[in-house]
Amino acid sequence: MAIGCTTGLAPAVALFRSLGDPTRLVILRRLAAGEARVVDLTGELALAQSTVSKHLACLRDCGLVDFRVEGRQSFYALARPELLDLLRSAEQVLAATGDAVALCPVYGTPAEAPAEVTA
Repeated sequence: MAIGCTTGLAPAVALFRSLGDPTRLVILRRLAAGEARVVDLTGELALAQSTVSKHLACLRDCGLVDFRVEGRQSFYALARPELLDLLRSAEQVLAATGDAVALCPVYGTPAEAPAEVTA
């Protein structure tokens, strides 16, 4: 790929990096079901409050999550409904590719190597 072809891809790269963390994906999936407070997320996802807060801050900074204040509580929700479409599309791609992405030697989860056959 020529260097000139990558111009303008930085925002897309940042978006997919923000979605590339398992904890952030779990939080987004939960928020897809409806808004939640930090205390709700920590209880439902069995995560530490500091972990949830750190990942919510990242998702807020990326413009993917927003919050509303009610009294002393903050309720978090997806900021962009299009994100649901993106996540659904990703699930469809994963279903179509089977284990190919999971077995990717660069980004996938290392699978157990088959036993070598000696002659």
